[in-house]
Amino acid sequence: MLFDRLDRQLQRDAGLSHADYEILVRLSEAEGQRLRMSELASSTLFSRSRLSHAVARLERDGKVRRQSCPSDGRGTFAVLTPEGADALAAAAPAHAGEVRRQVFDQLTPTQVEELRRISDAIRARLGVD
Repeated sequence: MLFDRLDRQLQRDAGLSHADYEILVRLSEAEGQRLRMSELASSTLFSRSRLSHAVARLERDGKVRRQSCPSDGRGTFAVLTPEGADALAAAAPAHAGEVRRQVFDQLTPTQVEELRRISDAIRARLGVD
């Protein structure tokens, strides 16, 4: 239910799916605002097929462009465009506010710390840095 609410908020306020938002965030945080498609798939935990469809949609909307890898003819980069960066900057404040309202406003500071410790333990078990 939480992810559904967050997704609906992004759709309503920014015209982005949560998957699109995550791709834009990952690209915005990457060096040169680009990642190899294989790295992007791995970091988002998307199948290559799902990622390819999502990037194609973002590319049609002008938010991402694909770029051939000069050192490896088979490799392709996904690159954040200025339009994609603007869309992310516009979406982020409302999305962060919705996360705060749906999750953190209901928790005490002690519960937030407990949630952090629980999340860290689960991430460690899964081998996530």
